[in-house]
Amino acid sequence: MSLTPASLPSLAAASPRSGARSHALRQFLAQSILARVGFTVAILLLLAALFAPWLAPADPAAQSLPDRLQAPSLAHFFGTDELGRDILSRVLYGARISLLVAISVVCGCGSVGLFIGMLAGYAGGWFDRFINLLLINAFLSFPGILLAIAFAAFLGPGIGKVILALIITGWAGYARLARAQVLKVKELEFVLAARSLGASHARILRRHVLPNILQPILIQATIGMAGAILAESTLSFLGLGVLAPLPSWGAMLNDARNHLFDAPHMAVFPALAVMTAVLAFNLLGDAWRDWLDPRTRSQLAATR
Repeated sequence: MSLTPASLPSLAAASPRSGARSHALRQFLAQSILARVGFTVAILLLLAALFAPWLAPADPAAQSLPDRLQAPSLAHFFGTDELGRDILSRVLYGARISLLVAISVVCGCGSVGLFIGMLAGYAGGWFDRFINLLLINAFLSFPGILLAIAFAAFLGPGIGKVILALIITGWAGYARLARAQVLKVKELEFVLAARSLGASHARILRRHVLPNILQPILIQATIGMAGAILAESTLSFLGLGVLAPLPSWGAMLNDARNHLFDAPHMAVFPALAVMTAVLAFNLLGDAWRDWLDPRTRSQLAATR
């Protein structure tokens, strides 16, 4: 790429922005040990899911009946299950399933909930009452996991149907949060000024409202990753999740029910994987919420 005088200002402006982002990341990680732990474990989970084909010591679906129910050893670090499959390989590949479901569900719920909540909060009137009272409250009045089980049982097992069931049952929380943020932002001076200058409703929502309500939505999405991983594991444990031979942490726990006493390692390692992933994203979301709150950030700075 040739450098021209016109491109020099853009390159000069890009460097301070990247430096500011790296400085903000260092400040975020320095605020507490929980932020560092959550961020580190989340990155390790993502790397384990991406590089599972190279990290796994064996094919996660390969069966070896002579090696069934072996305890952890140098040959199989996490042991083997009732069909002789390597549990470490299945845990690594299960991370791919859990993170794929979690990211898809969070993106789907966030997009649907953000769109509906923004329209309801900005439009107001009867449309807002219809969305808030009938749709959002109706979905939030049922326990989320029970509603997800009902939709998953109706749609049938499969990774795509699990994602769809969790999106259907999880968008309402994002919609309520987005609606509350829009109700607060749309009365601020810069939105009123844009409206008085003749800006269209779409431009006001896209350029003025959306950037100012994204922070709480992103925080909820980070914590929602933990809920999506736990929900997928629950559905797979009940036989309503991903289909065999795809490895899933919940399905591995279901297989371990009959071997809790003679082969407890079958349940220990998938349970530790679920606990680690859920804890990591919860810690990361809590730390991010504290960092974006100016009062909490000042308190953390004063404590340090």
